[in-house]
Amino acid sequence: MSVAVAHHTRSSSDLALQEGARQAAYRSTDLVVVHVVESLDNDIAEANKAGISDAVEKALAAVALPDVRWDVRLVAGGRDISDVSEAILGAVGQLGPDLLVIGARRRSPMGKAFLGSVAQNIILDADVPVLVVKSPR
Repeated sequence: MSVAVAHHTRSSSDLALQEGARQAAYRSTDLVVVHVVESLDNDIAEANKAGISDAVEKALAAVALPDVRWDVRLVAGGRDISDVSEAILGAVGQLGPDLLVIGARRRSPMGKAFLGSVAQNIILDADVPVLVVKSPR
């Protein structure tokens, strides 16, 4: 099995990667980083993979777990919240991880009432346990 981390390029992603690495080490399993891109164009995909790989290496070093085995999975999605959520959930369905780790940012009460979020959709629709890592205040 594995621990999956839904990755996005924002500050909460570093925390999610670090916690995902801890969970993978604790469970003696692999870490799989799922990153949604608009398209799987080869040049763009390779550039994304390289940048994500750097972020994963940095996160593993930050929690002193450089020996955790990991892989990056790019999945085609879109910009719309539901498209990104479905892409992540589809990848999770294929991977069948023990746990999914996601980062969440703080939203205003108005934002919570009127706008959906990828994190909210994943928490409600995932078929595996989801660990949410919040960014600090």
